[in-house]
Amino acid sequence: MRYDGVRPAVFLRRPNRFLAEVSLSGRTETVHVKNTGRCRELLVPGAAVWLAPGTAPGRRTAWDLIAAEKASAAGPRLINLDSQVVNGVAAEWIAAGGAFPSASIRREVTRGDSRFDFLLTGPSGRGVFLEVKGVTLERGGTAFFPDAPTERGARHLRGLIRCREAGFGAAVLFVIQMKGVSALRPNDGTDPAF
Repeated sequence: MRYDGVRPAVFLRRPNRFLAEVSLSGRTETVHVKNTGRCRELLVPGAAVWLAPGTAPGRRTAWDLIAAEKASAAGPRLINLDSQVVNGVAAEWIAAGGAFPSASIRREVTRGDSRFDFLLTGPSGRGVFLEVKGVTLERGGTAFFPDAPTERGARHLRGLIRCREAGFGAAVLFVIQMKGVSALRPNDGTDPAF
């Protein structure tokens, strides 16, 4: 994944889940946050963040907040916060042979009351519904999902269970959006339903 025109900034505050105020080259800018999760451990006043120019016409903000730096025992850890790239990264990985070699890929497929990120069909013709989740929460080298309660995420899991019961394959792909993680665990304390 590549971004053009990335600039460092300093996080100041987050007035709502879509916007943040940052200090960019000494002036305060309002920027779009590309992750609606809480990110409380990352978006703290004074944190180093990275911005990419917004490209959509008619935007109200010139910049997107795409990453944040978190202090860790091993040194600063850069964490991608752009939840919109996760499916693209997953699609690239799958197309390159990932865990589903020779699969045909369909994106945004509806079954029942759920819309899944992918339907992968292998040579056998059996479909696998795949939901992709981006992981940004880390503690001591372990990643946790979710970082906030997610009824939508729990609904996706229930939909995958129904797909499995109907004879399809079903899977969740967790994309850990940082280096240096040795394990992934459910964040039961934050969202036991997920």
